[in-house]
This record gives sequence, structure tokens and C-alpha cells, in this order.
Amino acid sequence: MTVRVLLADDQKLIRAGFRLIIDLADGMEVVGEASDGAEAVELARSARADVVLMDIRMPGVDGVEATRRITADRDLDGVRVVVLTTFDADENVLAALRAGASGFLSKDVEPEDLLRAIRVVDAGEALLTPRATRGLIDRFLGSSAPGSPPVVPPALARLTDREREVLRLVALGRSNEEIAERLVLSPLTAKTHVHRAMTKLGARDRAQLVVIGYQSGLVHPGEQD
Repeated sequence: MTVRVLLADDQKLIRAGFRLIIDLADGMEVVGEASDGAEAVELARSARADVVLMDIRMPGVDGVEATRRITADRDLDGVRVVVLTTFDADENVLAALRAGASGFLSKDVEPEDLLRAIRVVDAGEALLTPRATRGLIDRFLGSSAPGSPPVVPPALARLTDREREVLRLVALGRSNEEIAERLVLSPLTAKTHVHRAMTKLGARDRAQLVVIGYQSGLVHPGEQD
């Protein structure tokens, strides 16, 4: 099955470069180009995109707001967003993850890494490893004002004690295999607990679980397991 990719960037040259790489790859095609966030949201619907490569900084509706609109739209539930940035430490990346993005890439990404990223998120996985996501959140939340109250989603109360424990370990950057070893479970059982936590919390992928773990206060910036 062909992966349908939408390009959203206000720089035509960037879109042209990505289009060339993607259209030459097996099993992928670019189905639309948008120069701002509002257009990206509309094209995500009309072009039936599977993956959106979304520039964070665009005029008008930026990439963070466009990501939020896409992930909040039930008709676009299967669409995955990867945000693009020219900055390694762009604070807007964290906002995009909170809005539902499955990961982020630098605009100078190598072609093979770009194609791999598209395949990973199309398969429903988080592009960022939990450990990488944790490092990003540590960097920004760790420098924020202390004493900020946690943001606890009501659905957190629906988690079993085991699922809360698994959520905490995911937020600490642990893989399924590491969680299984720590809790003396099989990797399949650990994966099942992760999936149940995602379902109950309405998380699109593991990257979202890391964000929830921090926002709810289960994990604190700089904490070590």
C-alpha cells in the first residue's frame, strides 16, 4: 500500500527537495503541498494524506496549531504528523508533541532517515524514541518556573496500578523490553500494558505517554529511575 504524504512548508524549495526524495521512493507519493497551516489542514482532509511533514514556523496558522487541528479531528484520526524544524532546540517542538505530533525532524535530515521516519509513523509508531522525547522534555520543562501545578488528565484515574507503573517507566525512557525486565513480565505483556495505557489516555503513540507522564507529575525533569 502506498503511503500518501502531504508537505506543509512555506518555502517552496524545501517542498521541492522533499517531493523529489519521496516520489522516487518505493511505496510513497506526495499527494499535496501546503504553504501554511490552514491549507495543510484542508489538504489533509481532501488529499487523504497518511503522513504530514509539517513545518513548525509558517505564516498565519503555524505548524503547532495545524497539528492540533489535525489530531483533534476525528475524521483525520489515522493521519500522523511529523514536524520539521531548522533548530535543534526549538521550544515549539515540545508544543507540537503536546498537540499530538508523532515526532520531529530537522530540515537537513538525510534522505534515508526521512523515508524511514515516514514509514515508522505511518505504521503507527512514535518517530521519537521515548528516551529522546524525555531528553527534549527535560530540556524545556527543567528550565521552566518551579512550582507549576501538574496537569492531570481525568483519564489517569482509569489506569490500574500496573498501568500507572508502566506509564511512569515509559516516561522515563524505558523500552518494552526494559519495562518487562524491570517488572518481571514478558515483553508481550509489557507491550499490552503500554497499549492499554495509550487507549485509556487517548494517546496517539508512546511520545504522547512521555508528555502525559511529565505533565501529570508522575515523572519530574531530571529524575532518574
